[in-house]
Amino acid sequence: MSAPIRLLAPLALLCLLVTLPVGATGTPDAALLQRGQYLATAGDCVACHSVPGGKPYAGGLPMPTPIGDIISTDITPSTSDGIGRYTEQQFSNALRKGIRADGKHLYPAMPYTAYAQLTDDDVHAMYAYFMHGVAPVDSTPTPTRLPFPFNFRWYMAVWNGLFLDGKPFTPDPARSAEWNRGAYLARGLAHCSTCHTPRNLLMAEKSSQELAGGEVGSWHAPNITADADSGIGNWSEQALVDYMQLGHARGKAQAAGPMAEAVEYSLQYLEPADLRAIATYLKTVPARRDPADTRAVDSWGAAFDGVADQRGTAPPENAAQWGGAQLYDAYCASCHQAGGEGSFDGGLPALFHNTATGRTQTNNLVLVILEGIHRRTGDPGVHMPGFAHELSDQQIATLGNYLTLHYGNPAARITASQVANLRAGGAPSHLVALARLAMVVVIALILAIIVLWRRRRRQRTSPGQA
Repeated sequence: MSAPIRLLAPLALLCLLVTLPVGATGTPDAALLQRGQYLATAGDCVACHSVPGGKPYAGGLPMPTPIGDIISTDITPSTSDGIGRYTEQQFSNALRKGIRADGKHLYPAMPYTAYAQLTDDDVHAMYAYFMHGVAPVDSTPTPTRLPFPFNFRWYMAVWNGLFLDGKPFTPDPARSAEWNRGAYLARGLAHCSTCHTPRNLLMAEKSSQELAGGEVGSWHAPNITADADSGIGNWSEQALVDYMQLGHARGKAQAAGPMAEAVEYSLQYLEPADLRAIATYLKTVPARRDPADTRAVDSWGAAFDGVADQRGTAPPENAAQWGGAQLYDAYCASCHQAGGEGSFDGGLPALFHNTATGRTQTNNLVLVILEGIHRRTGDPGVHMPGFAHELSDQQIATLGNYLTLHYGNPAARITASQVANLRAGGAPSHLVALARLAMVVVIALILAIIVLWRRRRRQRTSPGQA
């Protein structure tokens, strides 16, 4: 399941599409447009190609990646700034091959590696929708400018040769129609692996660890394989459907960050049969277990009223000296209750039996405290405030450790330096420096080979060597 990487997200980066002097003709029927809109919603196109408060699909959203921000483009049918002059074949090439209309390559922040699974009929319906069902917007988003050497797009041709499987989805005759539908959606439009699969040094998905957990900017996209401890093996299909449709599954987890966006803009609008098909498929993904998980990540903790010990005792005047219970009482207890039980109707989750506190990977817990949760679904939605402007790095670390110790996995740790890194947008990546170093090494080797070859040539042709 995904969102926005924003590293790695929906129709996410029909990136930097340029126009050519050809366009679509005719107006398709309403049924085809409706189907195309549904497919575009399943692909979560709007989440990456729209800025908050901006026009849908007009682009301009920066998506953080380890090699710099990639800016989404205008994918409205504007003939000056969008894809209004794209032929259907050019649209298909961008969507499924990562090649835009001028022949240049897209970066894999646009998950064309997943969209390659789409059928011709579905691509046709999406093309019809984008050309005739979306309002054109003449806008010019800031172009993507990645640092050397990633600013050379021709590298992507080599990358595609190594890592792009361009074959469309092939149904498995040994599986049910429901399983095949779920596999088609999860591997294709929903592009679950784009966020939930770890990547190698070349930023390609590790196929041997499919859906075992990945990184989306500073957020951690957790393991969603069938493992009962690290993944969703102990979830019922209905719990998975609830999570995708509502953004939370009681006694399990709640969506935040990029996953909350995927629920808000995409998954909640899918037909119940499609959500159940995705759940059916995910329950069969080969289990991948993290050795650090000694029990199910949603089984840790119990109700604990640490606030009771503070009653009748005035906290230190300097809030920087407050302990975990005092911070919890001031910032959490009014919603999550003194014992961490959450609200009685389940609208506000319990903090125990909750993957947010049960994982040893604590980045998501820190980011939720910093940024809060803002998710709108068919139910009243969730609006948890963030405390980035109220709490220091050390206070958030103290509060987070209190939460994991009493309500979650006591082996989890949060440090003030970790909070500072996440507050600043995440720890810096060394990928650009490594790429430049690799280029220097390659160039040095080539020069050494040339020098050695010329030296041997001179030795063979010098006097006395004949």
